Amino acid sequence: MINILKIYKIVVFFALIFFPSISYSHVQHYDDLDRIEFDIYRNNKHIGKHVFSFERSESNLSVKSVINFEIKKLGIVLYKYYAEGVEVFEDGLLVKFNSKTKQNKKEKYVNMELENNEYSINGSSYTGKVPKDYMLGTWWNHSIIKAKAQISAVSGRIIKQNVKFLGKERVTVGENFFEALHFNFKSSDKKLAKGKKLNTHVWYDEKTNLWIKAAFDKKGKWEYRLVLIE
Repeated sequence: MINILKIYKIVVFFALIFFPSISYSHVQHYDDLDRIEFDIYRNNKHIGKHVFSFERSESNLSVKSVINFEIKKLGIVLYKYYAEGVEVFEDGLLVKFNSKTKQNKKEKYVNMELENNEYSINGSSYTGKVPKDYMLGTWWNHSIIKAKAQISAVSGRIIKQNVKFLGKERVTVGENFFEALHFNFKSSDKKLAKGKKLNTHVWYDEKTNLWIKAAFDKKGKWEYRLVLIE
């Protein structure tokens, strides 16, 4: 008996490889986007927000990201996290990124710039140069599904990845539903410590390629749920 789901996955897999204009479009794809807002949940409890703001000037695009959440127990704050980052694109290409993150009293940072066709990174976990086809791990840009590695937006750490397409799913977010493409991102380096390994599920809207949901396990079950698109 023919397995229709398997055939569908194979077709989409080859489409992603051989037709990059479908799955690997430039940031101009987001020309009409001004703001994306996510609620952050841990163990199904709302703990904070992640907001992206998009500003344009001629052929340039600036994307500001703000993450703010707290983990509490019995009204006492056990963990507090705040991060701000700004991505700067020129003609669809990321040319600069800067971020500052505070995890309780621990501070992390990334200062990254495109120089001589590669990214020069000065981060709290990594300093050096990487190819320009490495993607910044901010998830909103669906082109990350084609990247060999992602750059941590928190510390600059390089995370080499394997991306697997898991199929098409109907995802309900609030009162809305999306026909979504489900991907799993995993670290390709099996020698990494468990706490350093990437294992994140991400859903993108099939029609718009917009990021609508993410989920991962790390000292609890985490979810990002889309709540606003402007």
